[in-house]
Amino acid sequence: MADHYEVLGVSRDASLDEIKKAYRRLARELHPDVNPGEEASERFKLVTHAYDVLSDAEQRARYDMGGGDSAFGGAGGFSGFNDIFETFFGAAGGGGQRGGRPRSRRERGQDALVRVTLELGDVVFGVHRDIEVDTAVLCETCQGSCCQPGTTPVTCDICHGTGHVQRQVRSLLGNVLTNQPCNICQGYGTTIPYPCATCQGQGRVRARRTVSLDIPAGVETGLRLQLPGSGEVGPAGGPNGDLYIEVTVTPHEVFSRDGDDLLATLEVSMPDAILGTTTTIQSLDGPVDLEIRPGVQAGDVLTIKARGITPLRGSQRGDLRVGVHVVTPTRLDAKERALIEDFAKRTKAPAPRLAEFHQGLFAKLRDRFRG
Repeated sequence: MADHYEVLGVSRDASLDEIKKAYRRLARELHPDVNPGEEASERFKLVTHAYDVLSDAEQRARYDMGGGDSAFGGAGGFSGFNDIFETFFGAAGGGGQRGGRPRSRRERGQDALVRVTLELGDVVFGVHRDIEVDTAVLCETCQGSCCQPGTTPVTCDICHGTGHVQRQVRSLLGNVLTNQPCNICQGYGTTIPYPCATCQGQGRVRARRTVSLDIPAGVETGLRLQLPGSGEVGPAGGPNGDLYIEVTVTPHEVFSRDGDDLLATLEVSMPDAILGTTTTIQSLDGPVDLEIRPGVQAGDVLTIKARGITPLRGSQRGDLRVGVHVVTPTRLDAKERALIEDFAKRTKAPAPRLAEFHQGLFAKLRDRFRG
């Protein structure tokens, strides 16, 4: 290891002022902002470390006696240029308190997410659900104080309730006082000599609780509902976070959704398609009469007003749109076949031909018809 006196270019009996002057001169020459080379960077580290040791009387005495040195020894040692910034501004995430204020044990709780599965009928009208949530709740024993009943936190005798301690360090600017979190109370300014046995001094415990939820009509898969203040209670009884409900709607065997409308397929026999009829179908909110006009065609869409979904923001329900699927008989006896042949002769139906494709509403139902 290089000799610290040689690194700074001073004699072994150099005064502290001489050591400071030598360090300042070399620091200006080798600082990475001035001299970005790798060799200069390594020399800067050596110079800084040598100054750390020789500028501290205790470390210098130990070094002169052949006891070696430590990059972290002494009250004001720096182990590199980054440590200077950590000393003045605190290491990342160090929890230092600006202005010397102690930390509060009470913090806001985390948000929680619960997934709820609904049926299509629940979406049409909305539904009430009682949801079991595994979350953090207030400790009933200490009521968030974190202390055993009958005891209270006591002022830290190291930082005297400030949550921080002052430390004097040497720098290029001279001696500087810095504030750092107190290691004894972790910056809270108080200690808890008798933590609550139920929550281990956290002020909260894990438990299952029931949340009553009114899910509005019109929700859809992927939608998240926010319940402010229904999430986890914070440490030391801090305010609750929020609860988010993520919705999944299961597919229905008969109906599908298109915005606020419901889609369905109605199978109609050939005689009913020709002659027309009236039938009753079961919608999601009960039976409803449906008139099939004579001569209805496959792919025609019959609309039943206000039997769809109530929108999430609004009151006017969508429609129930029913696509017609004319069922052609595949098995005929001799008499039935003769009747159909006679019908064909009488109507003189044209031969099959290609016709103009009509997009219309049928396009949204065609996949269901193909199935």
